[in-house]
Amino acid sequence: MSRTDTIAAIGHDMARSALAWLAENRTYGGLPDTWSPQDAEPDSAYKPLGETALAASLALREGVAGPREAEAARTLLDHAWDEFHQGDLLYERQLRHPLMSDPLETYAHFARAGYEHAGLRQLCDHLHRLRAARVAEIVPNRRLAVANAARVAGTGPPADWETLIAATWLGATPEPWAIDWMTAYHVTHTVFHVTDWGARRELPADLEDYLRAWLPVWAEVWREVEQWDLLGELLAVDACLTRPACGRALWQDLAAAQLPDGMLPRDGQPLADDPQELFDDHHHPTVVAAAAGTIALSRALGGAGAP
Repeated sequence: MSRTDTIAAIGHDMARSALAWLAENRTYGGLPDTWSPQDAEPDSAYKPLGETALAASLALREGVAGPREAEAARTLLDHAWDEFHQGDLLYERQLRHPLMSDPLETYAHFARAGYEHAGLRQLCDHLHRLRAARVAEIVPNRRLAVANAARVAGTGPPADWETLIAATWLGATPEPWAIDWMTAYHVTHTVFHVTDWGARRELPADLEDYLRAWLPVWAEVWREVEQWDLLGELLAVDACLTRPACGRALWQDLAAAQLPDGMLPRDGQPLADDPQELFDDHHHPTVVAAAAGTIALSRALGGAGAP
């Protein structure tokens, strides 16, 4: 079996079981009864819904999921869309917090899968043409996130991708040994947003070369310390490249960390017994497993994410 076939098989099994776990446990990530669109902090309330929608939207976009996985993905998207009152809560939040980008970033995952809220899209189109949007003080990889969300949702003016990429840590191709845990996440998200999770081959050639040289090294470092969430993101980045560089052993180690029910632990620490705590702690890495597996499988089968 070739390297590509092996990684395709791993990606298929990883994405399939991760989507099944997300669908089975989706009610643990619903909006709290006390949540309001006026709340300033989104992460503790609805970030899991947006991440779930991301994984599901990629499964449907790539077109490589089997019938059962496609049904799970649609179930997840419908559930999350219902939680947001078919987008009305995102619209109200964007209206009350015009400088916040999380409503648009969340909406983009639904737009990718064919859901639409015309009012939110029109509101974002207006807001993104204001001077205030151009000078919002956010870190460089987050600017890429907003630009990609606007691109996916079909709103706002075209982004200057070259300038946005150049402002990131990855864009400067720094000394690779200087990377730390948080910067590694910034690097992964720079790639995700520029390529729209592997669908666009628009990463500059020099950055591709830099990543091909150092991704395997970084991945091995975080594999060794059992940081499964970050390893999954690094392997997803590798699958987004024109020519992936990470070997199948890294994929096999990540797959071995995934539990039989599909949940991918965040790290090598002991797991909680409480189902809600288990979901809160390990929902994100399971989303990463679904996304990474989907992109890797798509590359191998010539889906939307293939070069």
